[in-house]
Amino acid sequence: MKYFNVTIIDKGKKRVESLYAEDKRDAVVVAKKKLPGIMVVKAVEAAAPLEDRISNFFKNLKKGSRKKVPLQDKIATIRQIAVMTDAGIAINETLTEVGENTTNQTLRDIYLAISSDINAGKSMTAAFEPYREDFGHVAMAMTELGERTGNITGAYHTLADILENLRDNTAKFKKAIRSPIITLVAMGIAFTILIMVVVPKFKGIFEKFKTELPIPTQILLKLEHILNNYGLFVLGGLILIIVSIQYFYKNSKEFKYYMDKLMIHPKFYLINEAVYLSTMYNYTLVFGELVKAGIPVAEALDSSVGMVTNSAMKEKFKTVNANIGRGMSLGEAFQITGLFENMLLQMIKAGEKGGQLETMLDKVTGYYHRKFADLIDNLSSYIEPIMMFFIAGLVLLMALGIFMPMWDLGKAVKGG
Repeated sequence: MKYFNVTIIDKGKKRVESLYAEDKRDAVVVAKKKLPGIMVVKAVEAAAPLEDRISNFFKNLKKGSRKKVPLQDKIATIRQIAVMTDAGIAINETLTEVGENTTNQTLRDIYLAISSDINAGKSMTAAFEPYREDFGHVAMAMTELGERTGNITGAYHTLADILENLRDNTAKFKKAIRSPIITLVAMGIAFTILIMVVVPKFKGIFEKFKTELPIPTQILLKLEHILNNYGLFVLGGLILIIVSIQYFYKNSKEFKYYMDKLMIHPKFYLINEAVYLSTMYNYTLVFGELVKAGIPVAEALDSSVGMVTNSAMKEKFKTVNANIGRGMSLGEAFQITGLFENMLLQMIKAGEKGGQLETMLDKVTGYYHRKFADLIDNLSSYIEPIMMFFIAGLVLLMALGIFMPMWDLGKAVKGG
């Protein structure tokens, strides 16, 4: 919502009314609804008052920090639905039973509400639609497929398999980067403590030197001064930067797009490859499974795009469906994105011509799975040189900063 200053004429007097609206046209409509009988002269977008901006910041921050339904809980309930419908239990009774037995209160409320809507005459797809954000595009696509074919059991078993693959993929990545992050944080804390505790011991000695101190020593003394005098401000600034980045990433499409584009830039060693491979694996996995389940290619593409979290890559994937609508083949549309290797494009094109698209998509998914697994399995060996360089740099700075003035003092004594 944007902030507008709307100039109006009310009972012959001109004044400005401030309000929130989607755009200028909406601002005029809102003003007329709010104050019937007025005449709107113009609507101008303006900066919201500071107190409103602060209030909205914390509201969005609270909203963005709201916990989502754990993926494991969704998978468990989806499996239960598949098993119970396979046993011949009606879907409304199944959803009621699953809802009452789940320990997650959010899922409980959702399933009971969906069951109630189905009892009231809604289709299963329509009943699930208000909860699309909770379950995701793939769940909606599989629900629609199961309802259309009368095979909810098969659709939900496939859905659970897809979600389990995505869960395992994410878990492996988090596990792989946990150790390096802990090591780097520990080194940063240790270095900070050394700066604040050890350097002050030598500070008095260094100040007695009549000559200019070496650059490493000057750096240590400046760091010591900043940390000991403004440490809390530095910590607060770091926290503010992190919170601000998270806030704008969740609430600003432009900022999110910029950050996502940065994450896949070739200069970001390892990070770009990890993001690219995980995204390609998720996309091809979901797309292949949906096509295999019998969902039309156009619908499968739309659902697969919904699984892509990187907005820069999502923008490229969105062009695929548009180009297919213009008469292009799937292989040609994929080629235009620039995201697929030539070898994989040839496989997809061959699958289209030979009527073996599902088989080829399985092979493409397997290729990305192997490459991503190899990256994760060897991540520690890839990161180790970077960590060693970082640690060596910190140790070298500390050693040179402390001992170089001592060497100069020793030389001066000998020369004296």
